[in-house]
Amino acid sequence: MLKKERQAYILHQVSLHNSVLSADLSNSINVSEDTIRRDLNELAESGKVIKVHGGALSKSFNSFYLRSDVYNVDSKKVIAEKAVSLIQDGMFVLTGGGTTVIELARLLPENLKATFLTGSIPAAYEYAQHPNIEVIFIGDKISKKSQIAVGGEAITRIKHIKADLCFLGINAIDTEHGITDNDWDVVQVKSAMIEASSQTVVMSISEKLNSHQRIRVCGVEDIDLLITELDPSDQRLDPFRKSNLTIL
Repeated sequence: MLKKERQAYILHQVSLHNSVLSADLSNSINVSEDTIRRDLNELAESGKVIKVHGGALSKSFNSFYLRSDVYNVDSKKVIAEKAVSLIQDGMFVLTGGGTTVIELARLLPENLKATFLTGSIPAAYEYAQHPNIEVIFIGDKISKKSQIAVGGEAITRIKHIKADLCFLGINAIDTEHGITDNDWDVVQVKSAMIEASSQTVVMSISEKLNSHQRIRVCGVEDIDLLITELDPSDQRLDPFRKSNLTIL
């Protein structure tokens, strides 16, 4: 693979999953980690990614998610519009972070009266702009990779919550591995959020379907609804439909 092709692949993976590990890129492209590190350094110097220890982040982690930096933002808006239809007055809604959750926050109707609980700094900021939303921030150590609170205190606080809905943005999902991620601390928080909620709603662009990463969050049997930008009858969703997931 030529350098230009390699860096295009890396940039796509960063944009799709928001963060990548150098080791995973090395394995998937079959080049050394030194080569990947050089590529990431060049991409960071040109302002295309944010370089971090062991990998890289999408530029969407800067400036509280400027839409110009968000990958496939139109699809994420469609997903957010579907998700908003599930929220009713008086609900306690638990959300993670990520660009699709931010689109959800920006589309909440002005007359909605609900309580939103989150450990995501950008999501909490968006909820706080809403005239009738109560915001509870679940604090602890902040993960620079994901901009959400992680750690034992955050998990303990989540375990004291009984939310009506949990909205999760994800990195990867398939029927064999379930929901997966590459960040151990974030996985622990997401697992706690699922257990603390009456219903769990996963929001994912279709490119992330039938993919998996290193660490398991939960099985598909542990979630209730899957929202993508696709029409619910799309054949690409058949494996998830067969797993008895409700699809919007």
